Amino acid sequence: MSERSPLNVLFLCTGNSARSILAEAILNRLGAGKFRGYSAGSHPAGEVNPLALHLLRKASYEVSKLRSKSWDEFAAPGAPKLDFVFTVCDDAANEICPIWPGQPMSAHWGLPDPVNAQGTEAERNLAFADTMRMLTQRIDIFVNLPFDRLSKLSLQEQLDEIGRMRRKAPSEQPA
Repeated sequence: MSERSPLNVLFLCTGNSARSILAEAILNRLGAGKFRGYSAGSHPAGEVNPLALHLLRKASYEVSKLRSKSWDEFAAPGAPKLDFVFTVCDDAANEICPIWPGQPMSAHWGLPDPVNAQGTEAERNLAFADTMRMLTQRIDIFVNLPFDRLSKLSLQEQLDEIGRMRRKAPSEQPA
């Protein structure tokens, strides 16, 4: 894989304001040089959620280029050729997606929407942090898959399995 340009990964969510934005930023850090992350939505909110931006800034992520955008940008002529497309919300997984140039591999990595979290500011921030932890865990596994040793079928099975992972509570984490 090091002999070719980075693999392009698109994360989809309906609003493209939180989960897909977080995933884009995480992949661009964890997969730097091997992967290039993008995000989009079927009905973009038009702005990145302020709590998502705050969380990313707090963790020293580059956020200046993050923006809420339509998935139509990635089906248009001149768009990057996509190698992978992952839906990170249930609504986007159930929608009819555009035809992506290059027939990328896809999987559903659905997570609860932290934007819908209720409660105090601390509880809402915790919902975003939980989402970011789960995405980081999934993306870390993804970028470390032995791509050169997996058949297309085996790779698809691995991608699907990553999407079925549940986040372990801190008390369940190994010591």
